[in-house]
Amino acid sequence: MVDSSAGGKMSAHGGGGGGRTRVGRYELGRTLGEGTFAKVKFARNVETGENVAIKILDKDKVLKHKMIAQIKREISTMKLIRHPNVIRMYEVMASRTKIYIVMELVTGGELFDKIASRGRLKEDDARKYFQQLINAVDYCHSRGVYHRDLKPENLLLDANGTLKVSDFGLSALSQQVREDGLLHTTCGTPNYVAPEVINNKGYDGAKADLWSCGVILFVLMAGYLPFEDSNLMALYKKIYKADFSCPSWFSTSAKKLIKKILDPNPNSRITIAEVINNEWFKKGYQPPRFETAEVNLDDINSIFNESGDPAQLVVERREERPAVMNAFELISTSQGLNLGTLFEKQTDSVKRETRFASRLPANEILSKIEAAAGPMGFNVQKRNYKVPIILADKKTITACFHFT
Repeated sequence: MVDSSAGGKMSAHGGGGGGRTRVGRYELGRTLGEGTFAKVKFARNVETGENVAIKILDKDKVLKHKMIAQIKREISTMKLIRHPNVIRMYEVMASRTKIYIVMELVTGGELFDKIASRGRLKEDDARKYFQQLINAVDYCHSRGVYHRDLKPENLLLDANGTLKVSDFGLSALSQQVREDGLLHTTCGTPNYVAPEVINNKGYDGAKADLWSCGVILFVLMAGYLPFEDSNLMALYKKIYKADFSCPSWFSTSAKKLIKKILDPNPNSRITIAEVINNEWFKKGYQPPRFETAEVNLDDINSIFNESGDPAQLVVERREERPAVMNAFELISTSQGLNLGTLFEKQTDSVKRETRFASRLPANEILSKIEAAAGPMGFNVQKRNYKVPIILADKKTITACFHFT
């Protein structure tokens, strides 16, 4: 799986084709997922051999649906964050019609799938994932980024089982905070959203994200949601009141921590710093190791700038593979290995063969041969893809064409 934001949930399916498409230094492969506004493809860096995922967005669709601000925000967010528990964005490219976001390829699937297949996780396993989640969220907040849609479906696992936070389509940057110091956009998934977000009176992005983390921890350990109701208003009432109870198999310390996180009052809710110092959380805790890097966001606007330098635009081009030859065709190209004489009647004529490859369509090739042969006194008769070129003295030179 890969990050699948900008256009709804992606449905994975295969791709294929006779050639390879190149964008910059990347060779595109199969389609990993597709949504309303974006397509994610497997790709390979031809210079380094590294496998990546490339999210491809259609500029016209982005403009038509007035999603420029959201896409810029997502790209800016991903560029700001360099953390081992967050999907890495390597670079952004643009052609005249498309935007290409080159990202880390994550192949371990969603954390949600692990819960769906196994049911609840053991407490130690749940704690390990929760620790990685808190590490990532804490770092995002330190960079002025609030995710606002944290849920198991947006938590991916790499090949080593390391958690990776993805899908920053609803994220907010600190610049979006109003004069009151709060965010005011209601967004997120209802079952995971904090009560103050639903209340629509402004909220602290960090505290709202932590609430979602608490719901995720509950789901990992219980195998079901703490707040659930088919009626949306009834669901909101449960969230407002923090109307939930922990199952009996939760340890006492885990119950206490979850209740401190799922405090409906954001002012008395535990902070991330306090979570990290909590005894239950600290068991087996390993702080992340990574290097911080200065990030420049000046190039983000140029992605949508049609008057920008054309030299900075990439071109998507298709590279056709050479025609596939079977063993008998390969043998026939070598006179030393040509077995045709075993089956052909010997004549006085000289048989001469020349092979060539062309990307032009068959009718265009035949038209050019006819145009060249006519002035030389040849008559050209077309029979399917065999073209006998008849000379004046009736000797025949036959050109056989095989088109793939």
